[in-house]
Amino acid sequence: MLTAADDFPIHQTPEPICYSGTDRNFYDRYWFNGFEPDGSLFFLIGMGTYPHLNVTDCGISIQVEGKQYCLRGSRVLTDRMDMSIGPMRLEVPKPLWTLRFVVEEQAGIAADLTITGRAFPIEEPRFTRRVGKRGFLDYTRLTQNGHWSGWISIDGRRIDLSPEAMGTRDRSWGIRPIGLSDPQPNVPEAPQGYFWQWTPLNFASKSLFFHIAAEPDGHVWNRRSVLCPDGAGPEDFLETQEGHLETVLQPGTLWPESGTLTVDYGTGPYTVEFTPFHRMQMKGIGYFHPEWFHGRYHGMPLRVEREDFTVDDLDPTAMQNFHVQRLSHLTLTNPDGSQEKSVGVFEQAILGAYAPLGVTSGMDISRWDKE
Repeated sequence: MLTAADDFPIHQTPEPICYSGTDRNFYDRYWFNGFEPDGSLFFLIGMGTYPHLNVTDCGISIQVEGKQYCLRGSRVLTDRMDMSIGPMRLEVPKPLWTLRFVVEEQAGIAADLTITGRAFPIEEPRFTRRVGKRGFLDYTRLTQNGHWSGWISIDGRRIDLSPEAMGTRDRSWGIRPIGLSDPQPNVPEAPQGYFWQWTPLNFASKSLFFHIAAEPDGHVWNRRSVLCPDGAGPEDFLETQEGHLETVLQPGTLWPESGTLTVDYGTGPYTVEFTPFHRMQMKGIGYFHPEWFHGRYHGMPLRVEREDFTVDDLDPTAMQNFHVQRLSHLTLTNPDGSQEKSVGVFEQAILGAYAPLGVTSGMDISRWDKE
């Protein structure tokens, strides 16, 4: 089965590009966030391809004045070089540096947004994890901070991005749960849970990245922090697989209320204080959404649909609302004692138990009664 991608020198196996090994959960995905420093505008974008499910999907979620406006689409996959889904399309004008996302007006939403990288993307450590004896995750991800330009329109209200608009984009590919869940769990059932924190931070002349993935008992299975000066390549990055983000949860929720990150790249500690003031729900582009979860086939060649919701009206105990990005005021203290102020993202998802924060299950918020 040949497609347009086969005419580019990008093959990794003897098979045509449309085949990606044998695992039904193979995926190839783009993800973006962008925001104004005052929180007046925050948006998420995601686009994923699932070759063995023969589906591709996409979404944009825009928050203004406490309300998220979401446009999502899904279609049958024809050619992986066609990065459009209904009115939404992704362009790559300069690979590894500049990407553009366009929404032709539909259901009252339109956009033309371009991100330009501040430094060469970082390659995160390969994410490989089993649950019991079964492979669960195995993927690679690159991450890059950048400056945004362009505009968004919601129901005829056009919002032009300011020169201060910033954000992050990532690319990941490999194996992760997609589409419908397997109806047969592991036997015997192994302890399951997923703890995730990620802080892609923009400062005046550099970016600072930190992430941690951990087991329910607190065992860390993937962690890394990188400091990237503007315009730098990998040879100029400072990096470590250490670092700690001390976290306080918002009472009655699984959302971060504050945090202190400490990282030492061998030149002395960098400390970042997080004070969240804004919450963006990741379900806006499909993460743990009960209907628009990634890779779902919607029973038709193309489906595009809008959904709006008010963030403060959401139930914090519903699993679909656990995964959040919190826009935060930042205070960075450098090893020489100098300080820098900025605004950045604190992403967190706690799925299942997480002992270090006193979470005994994904639905248990009764721990606050014990304090």
